[in-house]
Amino acid sequence: MFHAPPAAPRTLTAMARPPVRTTVRIGPKVEHAGHADLISALLALRERLSAVGGDGETRSVFRREYSPIAQVVARGEVRGPGRARGGVDVRGDRSAEAWTGRYRRELVPQEDGEDAYAALARVLGG
Repeated sequence: MFHAPPAAPRTLTAMARPPVRTTVRIGPKVEHAGHADLISALLALRERLSAVGGDGETRSVFRREYSPIAQVVARGEVRGPGRARGGVDVRGDRSAEAWTGRYRRELVPQEDGEDAYAALARVLGG
């Protein structure tokens, strides 16, 4: 009878995942990345989404008109340790708004002088 050699022990560092993960959806493309902390994840999200924007045109789908502000052209999501979860939607007019939640998204209000990324960092504790 053949006995397989014992498997190499899995070390804790080999099994560890980055504590903060980002997901960026631009059209049909999805990108995932791991980050050491929330601040670096939010900075990477800002860098990736700042280059994305719609063309500012109204779209017609199934006889319905969608203005640029009603179109989400890109979405970035941050999942941190515990239940920290939120993201930023980039609209067709290049505006951005932050949200929190997983199944039920709630809009994050921006305070004076804040952009969507700073508002998300404030709410998530970054």
